[in-house]
Amino acid sequence: MPIIGIKSLVYGVEDVALSTRFFSDFGLPLIAGDDQNSTFQLEEGSSVVIRQLADPLLPDSALIGPGVREVVWGVDSADELDALVADLSRDRDVTTTRDGVAHFLSDCGLPLGLQVFDRKSVVYAPDAVNAPGVVRRLNTHRKWRTRARPKVIQHVVFAVKDFRKSFEFFRDRLHFRLSDYQHHFGIYCRAEGNNCHHNLFLLNANLPQLGMDGKPKFDHANFGVEDIDEIMTGANYMERKGWAKSEWGLGRHRIDSALFYYFPCPAGGEAEYGADGDYIDDNWIPREWPVPLFAFAHYVHNLPAWLQERPAWEFRYLEDGILEGD
Repeated sequence: MPIIGIKSLVYGVEDVALSTRFFSDFGLPLIAGDDQNSTFQLEEGSSVVIRQLADPLLPDSALIGPGVREVVWGVDSADELDALVADLSRDRDVTTTRDGVAHFLSDCGLPLGLQVFDRKSVVYAPDAVNAPGVVRRLNTHRKWRTRARPKVIQHVVFAVKDFRKSFEFFRDRLHFRLSDYQHHFGIYCRAEGNNCHHNLFLLNANLPQLGMDGKPKFDHANFGVEDIDEIMTGANYMERKGWAKSEWGLGRHRIDSALFYYFPCPAGGEAEYGADGDYIDDNWIPREWPVPLFAFAHYVHNLPAWLQERPAWEFRYLEDGILEGD
């Protein structure tokens, strides 16, 4: 199980101070910062690094605009890291820096890194849920929260020109697993050593519904919280701090069952609180979703115009692993 998840998200931003304040209010623990860069570290040991967009330490890539300009994937051992680097070095430049990160570009120009990651276990204790006739919480009220405190980075999303070809690189060279395939929208995949439904979503850069313009760019990152209460407490806290409201508000994706709440982010793209998503392993059978809007959401608080008409219910299992359509 070489890659076990996201070790670091390295942002290139237009305003370091504003981006640092956003992520501090969002609930990430700040461990270092000045006018030029800042670093947050989550409980699992993953990090968010903020740099000026013009910082020469940011790698050149196909990406445009502010946002995540490099994803460093965590590897479970030095031996596995060496094996991946040796394979990648056959057909591309791989540069290892003093911090132990091996830097390279994917076939589609995404800037990536690999680093040994001693990921820490995190503990969540979501409140039991009551329903009429099913009492799991007796004489006990739910937690009273003051704000959200994400402990993990669950996934990252990039808009790319050819999401199918981009996925082939992650599958063939980094051993990612196909989770689900959404016609016209993109491909969800997970790292070999991780059980989240997806750690990476490769999004179609030409989607009119999501305001895409055909250019490769960062879209959003997902930060895991405990439950719906932590999501909404965090959302209220952010609004009280003056940050822009979410376009969609609270929703639940159908494709991975996860609750979501996206915020416009001054560091680029959006920052997402996520909870209650599906966890899977190699016994999971990927699905093909010919009606992509059916996959997108089970419900959304602020229903956009392109979801006003209820989409047809359709999907099929990809037992042979072969992608069709588009």
